Amino acid sequence: MNTNISLKHINKLAVPALISGISEPILSITDTAIVGNIDVNPIESLAAVGIVGTFLSMLIWILGQTRSAISSIVSQYVGANNLESVKNLPAQAIFIITSLSVLIIVSTYPFANQIFKLYNASDLILNYSVDYYKIRVFGFPFTLFTIAVFGTFRGLQNTYYPMLIAIIGALSNIVLDVVLVYGIAGYIPALNIKGAAYASVIAQILMAVFSVYFLIKKTSIPLKLTLPFNKEIKRFIIMILNLFVRTLALNITLYFATRFATGYGKNYIAAYTIAINLWFLGAFMIDGYSSAGNILSGKLLGAKDYKNLMILSKKLIKIGVVMGVILAIIGAVIYKPIGLLFTKAPEVLKEFYNVFWIVLIMQPICAIAFIFDGVFKGLGEMKTLRNILLLSTFLVFIPILYLLDDLDLKLKGIFIALTFWMIVRGLPLLIKFRKMFMPLSQNN
Repeated sequence: MNTNISLKHINKLAVPALISGISEPILSITDTAIVGNIDVNPIESLAAVGIVGTFLSMLIWILGQTRSAISSIVSQYVGANNLESVKNLPAQAIFIITSLSVLIIVSTYPFANQIFKLYNASDLILNYSVDYYKIRVFGFPFTLFTIAVFGTFRGLQNTYYPMLIAIIGALSNIVLDVVLVYGIAGYIPALNIKGAAYASVIAQILMAVFSVYFLIKKTSIPLKLTLPFNKEIKRFIIMILNLFVRTLALNITLYFATRFATGYGKNYIAAYTIAINLWFLGAFMIDGYSSAGNILSGKLLGAKDYKNLMILSKKLIKIGVVMGVILAIIGAVIYKPIGLLFTKAPEVLKEFYNVFWIVLIMQPICAIAFIFDGVFKGLGEMKTLRNILLLSTFLVFIPILYLLDDLDLKLKGIFIALTFWMIVRGLPLLIKFRKMFMPLSQNN
């Protein structure tokens, strides 16, 4: 089976994946922009959204790795022209992951107060964080369900339907945010930060419903759980465990970044919330091409087409660098207006503008790291991804963060440490990929 790796086909996969990918940070960014402009305690509300968003992102990224594992296995079987052998795997994976999500709700809900104290939240920020979390957490199982369905579609080399589902989720979240946060005079009271939480949960439920519809109507993959477990479930679980450790390390990085920013004061955590959400947006925009790398590398590996695998990697590197530079230029052009979109508080804007340039400089570096993340996930090389994240977090990010904190660089220190973290995430993957597949491509 020949695999098309033309730029046109890469874009056909990447652009819908890009649109569906940015729906995830758009949910948080919408909350951030809307909440940051409310009349009642906007800075404290913005800080609470940032803290809870970081914790929920940790949970979603840890368990949401099912998308990569499902996509990797399904795409390899598509490449080997043997899809029938794994048709029952997605339903089994979805059952496992949604069951875990319910356990997490049960185990975290009663301890929300203690959890957000670990992030240095206190007083009004702590109260808002707990209120916001105790609503938003109920969208968690629906989000994981949708992510697993997205992974199935990606394995089938289809990013179109995930894009439609994501657009529905993002648009409904924006409308609901405005209605529920600000209210409609005489009809709906202004719910402020709680309104943002309700809006996100409803949007997540809608996405899950449409995921069921498109998977049943547009594919031959069943959602009914059948036993015994597929022979690939063991490899799936090993992938998930490796990605679990990897994502735990990733979120330890974000935990330390958020904890330090919160410790510097409410203006700093508010500015950090804006900057890190824009960084997430850039990451998810690049993720479209990371997804294309995931989808195509898995299929090419399944077909043992190593020559085209090398060609694909070179194309993705060029695309990634160009995308990163474009994002940096756009950010530079709208440097001042973008801050005003999220808050009018001058003390918050001052701290945001002091660090946003670092976020922009990081974009091309991030692009390489994110794209090869996707490629290695498609190859099923989760152990490699795990080891590199452990190295970059514990031997690079945390030591640099503490060093720059001692130098009193505050938010600048956090984002400089994140920059070095990204360099160490990307460079080893690039080197290892060439060592693995350069000899094989020459013998292909």
